[in-house]
Amino acid sequence: MSELLNVISASDKRRNLLVLLHSGPKEWDDIKKILKVTSTGMLPQVKILEEEHLIERDGRKFSLTPIGKVIATQMEPLIRTMEVFDKNRKFWHDHNIGVLPHELLLNIGDLGDYQIVETLDEDLFNINPFLASLAEAKSIRGITHTVHPKFPEFFTAIAKKGIQSSLILTPNVFKIVAENYTDFLKEYLGCRTASMYVCKENLKFSFALSDTYFSLSLFYNSGMFDSKHDITSQDASALSWGDRIFTYYRKQSRKIKSLD
Repeated sequence: MSELLNVISASDKRRNLLVLLHSGPKEWDDIKKILKVTSTGMLPQVKILEEEHLIERDGRKFSLTPIGKVIATQMEPLIRTMEVFDKNRKFWHDHNIGVLPHELLLNIGDLGDYQIVETLDEDLFNINPFLASLAEAKSIRGITHTVHPKFPEFFTAIAKKGIQSSLILTPNVFKIVAENYTDFLKEYLGCRTASMYVCKENLKFSFALSDTYFSLSLFYNSGMFDSKHDITSQDASALSWGDRIFTYYRKQSRKIKSLD
């Protein structure tokens, strides 16, 4: 391990200070307050970072050096990614995240302050809380590998209200909807605020995105769908990541204009 890497990785205090200063110079008192540290505990770490020419001071104000800025910029995505995995290690170990494209998976740290929402066994088939989280949205986008009986009516209703919605269905799901919910599908496609696409493959995840809400449901590594747990986040970075996920698959999907 390089000496510089050891300087950064061997101390949470040093690492946290670099990340903090990446947002701009900070006064000493503000640093102690934000990082919740004492002068006694922090000053030795500051001295080390100064000796490595990663930070500099002007009176009681500290800032990153040009070298420190480069390193902090590279550190932040890695730290965000590790925090995502550290928060729920067993969940991530047990689930198949490899279904997402590598270039999108590299940004999984954008989930930010996410939650794993668990549905109780006795409430497993109650989809109302999920639909309620979307009902007040200004726009909705989604990818689904399955059909809940309430989906066709719900999405047709919001489309008729003028709410922007765009859905990507797997080939199998589209076949089921076209055969069993024909009237709802025709109504949905007839709304100017609605659009529907069919992807090329039967994707192994489901996903929902509104203007304020992100939700992702995964399969276990065993190949079984996890119907009890959803990854949710309201962070702006998660919403942006969700936008990139949807855009990626929309570009690879066929738009459905009508059933004719």
